[in-house]
Amino acid sequence: MSIKKHIPNTITCCNLVSGCIATAFAFAGNPKMALLWIIIGAVFDFFDGMVARLLHVSSPIGKELDSLADDITFGVAPSSIIFMELCVLHCPSIIAPIAPYLPYFAFVMAAFSGLRLAKFNLDERQTTSFIGLPTPANALFWGSLIVGWHRNIELSSWAMPFLLLLVCASCWLLVAEFPMFALKFKHWGWKGNEVKYIFLLTSIPMLAYWGIDAFAPIIAWYVILSAMVYIYNKV
Repeated sequence: MSIKKHIPNTITCCNLVSGCIATAFAFAGNPKMALLWIIIGAVFDFFDGMVARLLHVSSPIGKELDSLADDITFGVAPSSIIFMELCVLHCPSIIAPIAPYLPYFAFVMAAFSGLRLAKFNLDERQTTSFIGLPTPANALFWGSLIVGWHRNIELSSWAMPFLLLLVCASCWLLVAEFPMFALKFKHWGWKGNEVKYIFLLTSIPMLAYWGIDAFAPIIAWYVILSAMVYIYNKV
């Protein structure tokens, strides 16, 4: 029993270590490997809670450790990727005097990721859906955007302010009172799962065509689809 109760926390620690490795690769100027380790961390994050429920060994310390690991892997690591990208981007002359300091703004997203995780721990409404953008989805979006689309980004002279505005948008989405669907199935039938199946059926071709570069458009599509569902339910 003593060994069994430590298995979920061990998996969570593997998530945390993955986030640290991702951050190290980001600072070394290797965003592709950083994204790979974020994905590995996401796999560990998926299984730690599942294993805890299967083994009936959920604990308060596991919940706190999970949030810490998630903020490293899905907050600090993607923020580091953005920081390194902002450091090499051309800066418009209008903001040139503050250009050396602007890349550090990327780490505001790590703070908002921590805030989102803290809210999630206390919010009892998020059992079957999410309120705000999940941190793993946000991290995958940014990793994929920088890895797969950096050439397009670096061709624009206004890429730096655009990315900074996108960071602001991500921070807002992380903590916004905005419902987003979760890929949790109570049954496999079409009725009641229409949005989930539409999302999966449209995402698979993108993933097959672009590989890991597809995470950015897939997460953007996830946010848009969630907004469409929210508006439809409000009408």
